[in-house]
Amino acid sequence: MTTETFEFQVEARQLLQLMIHSVYSNKDVFLRELVSNASDALDKLRLEKLRDDSLDADVSDLHIELDIDKEARTLTVRDNGIGMSYDEVGQLIGTIANSGTAAFLEELREAKDAAGAEGLIGQFGVGFYSGFMAADEVTLVTRRAGEGQGTRWTSRGEATYTLERVDDAPQGTSVTLHLKPADPENQLHDYTSEWTIREIVKRYSDFITWPIRMVPEAKDGEGAPEPETLNSMKALWARSRDEVSDDEYHELYKHISHDWREPLETIRLQAEGTFEYQALLFIPSHAPHDLFTRDFKRGVQLYVKRVFIMDDCEALLPPYLRFVKGVVDAQDLSLNVSREILQQDRHIRMMQRRLTKKVLSTVKEFLAKDMDRYRTFWREFGTALKEGLVTDSENRDAILAVSSFATTHSDDGPTTLAQYVERMKDGQDDIWYITGESRQSIENSPHMEAFRDKGIEVLLLTDAVDEVWVDAVGAYEGKTLRSVTKGEIDLDGEGGEKAGEEREKQAEEYAGLLGWMREQLDEDIKEVRLSTRLTVSPACVVSDAHDLTPALENMYRAMGQEVPRTKRILELNPGHPLVKGLHEAYGASEDRTELAESAELLHTLAVLAEGGQPKDPARFVRLVADRLERTL
Repeated sequence: MTTETFEFQVEARQLLQLMIHSVYSNKDVFLRELVSNASDALDKLRLEKLRDDSLDADVSDLHIELDIDKEARTLTVRDNGIGMSYDEVGQLIGTIANSGTAAFLEELREAKDAAGAEGLIGQFGVGFYSGFMAADEVTLVTRRAGEGQGTRWTSRGEATYTLERVDDAPQGTSVTLHLKPADPENQLHDYTSEWTIREIVKRYSDFITWPIRMVPEAKDGEGAPEPETLNSMKALWARSRDEVSDDEYHELYKHISHDWREPLETIRLQAEGTFEYQALLFIPSHAPHDLFTRDFKRGVQLYVKRVFIMDDCEALLPPYLRFVKGVVDAQDLSLNVSREILQQDRHIRMMQRRLTKKVLSTVKEFLAKDMDRYRTFWREFGTALKEGLVTDSENRDAILAVSSFATTHSDDGPTTLAQYVERMKDGQDDIWYITGESRQSIENSPHMEAFRDKGIEVLLLTDAVDEVWVDAVGAYEGKTLRSVTKGEIDLDGEGGEKAGEEREKQAEEYAGLLGWMREQLDEDIKEVRLSTRLTVSPACVVSDAHDLTPALENMYRAMGQEVPRTKRILELNPGHPLVKGLHEAYGASEDRTELAESAELLHTLAVLAEGGQPKDPARFVRLVADRLERTL
C-alpha cells in the first residue's frame, strides 16, 4: 500500500504545540480524551445501525479496550465503533480544529433523526492530540463500519503525518501511543502500569456507558487471564429514581465526598430543552472541619456526556452553598472547558441559578415537613448559608425564608423571621436583634435590660456574618431590623406609657454632668446621654445608628482593610445609685479630680460589660485597687 506524507497547516502546527505543552496541566487526561472519543464512536455506530439496519456492522458487543505492552512501552485504546474512512481521517485528524461533530449532527438533522444528537458532541479533533502529552509517536488504525478497507495514520506530533490504506483493519478505531519515559515532576506517570491505568479510568471515565476492558498481566503458573471491566457504567444521575436504591446514592456520595457518613438529603434534577443536563446533589449531614478555611475546596463534579471534566467546579454553585457535593452532567459543553471559560459561560450561569434554587427549595421543605432534618441542616450549615444574604441579592428572600435564629422567646430552638413577626407586640414596628460572641454574653448585656423588662423579643446573633447581613437585608416584610446596641431607643411606644416629660426634666437636671463627662472622656466617646435601655446597670456604650460596630471594625481590619476608629456614645442610667452619686458629687464640689477617675472607671466598666477591653488595663487595675483600698 502507498504511504502518503502530509504537512500540517501552520495554524494546525501552532495549535498542536499549544495542545501538547500548555492546555492540560494534568497529563492523565489524555486517556480521558481517548476513551471519550471511543465512547462517541460507539454511540454513533449504535445510532447509525438504528437508522440503517442494512449496515454491515457488528453491534453485538460494543466496548472499549485498553492494551498495555510494557516491553514496547505502548498503550492502545481500541473501540469497535463507527470508525473512519480514509477521507474522514484526513478531514478529522489532519485538521485539528475540525472535530467532525457538526457534520455528523447535520446529517442526523437532514435525516430527521436528531433525537440523540445533542448527546453526541465530541472533541475528536482536539482531544485526540492530547495523546502527544504522553507519547512521542501516535499511530491510529481505523475502518469505518460497512467498508472493507481501513486507514493507518501516524505522526510524531511535529510538522507532518502519514496516511496509508490497510486491508486488515478491524471495525472501529485503535490509537496506539508510543509512550515517553515517566516524569513524575511534570505530571507524566508510568502509563504502562496497570494500577495507574485503573486509577485514571476509575477517576475520569467510571460512568462511561460502554464497558472499558483491560486484560491484566498474566501471573506465573496461571493461564491467560480474562479481560476485566474497569468502569462501573453506573451513571446514577441518568437513571430513573426507581432504578437506583438509596444505598447506591449513598455510596456515590461517599465516593465523591470522602465522607463515611450518609448524606442528609439527595437531590435529583433533570433539565430538558435547549440545554440539557442532569444533576445529582447531596447535602451532607455534618459540616467538614475546614468549611470556613480559605483552602476549602468547594464545588461539585462536572461531567460532559458522563466524562469527568473537573472535581471542584466552583461555577456551578455559589460560595455559600460550598458544602453541597454532587455531580452535574451537561450534554452541550466542550470537554476542554477551563475554569475561566466556565465563569463566563451563559449555560453555566443558567445551571447555577437552577441548582441554587433547587437546594434552597429543598431546605424549605425541611422546614415545612421535617424539623429534625432542618435543625440538623441549620446547626451544620446555617452560618455558611447566611453568607448568601450578603452576596446573593437574587435569592435573598428565599434564604431569609429558611433562615432561623436564637431568640429570647424560648430555648426550644431557633426561630424564623416569619415566626418572630407573628409574635410581635401590638404597635411594635421593628425586629430587634443583638450581636455578640456568645449567647450567654449577649443575653446578659446591659443593652437587653429594658427589652427584658417589657417582654420584647430579641434575636440573639452570634456568628461573625451576622454583623454584616443585618445591614445588607435592612428589613423583613416591612419591619426594620434594628440593633438594641445602636442609636436611641424609645420603648414606651412598644409596651408602656410615654415618659417624655420626665425624660426631658431629667436631661435638664443632668445636663451639667453629661457635658462635663463628655469633655473628660473626649478621646473615647462623642456623646454622653441618659439611657432609656438600662434598668439595672449604671452605664453602657452604644454605637450611633449608622456607625460600624466595634466587632465589624475588627472584622474589616482582620481582612486588611483600614477603617477609622469610631467614637461611641456613653449612656447613663439616671435611676442607678452610682450615677445619682456622681451627679450629687458633681454639684457639691469644685475639685473634681476624683470624680474624673470615677467617670473613667464607669466608662471602662461599660466597655467591659459588652465584652470589650480596657484601653489601658494597667491603669484600670490601679484605679480599681485604689478604690477598694479606701473602702476597707
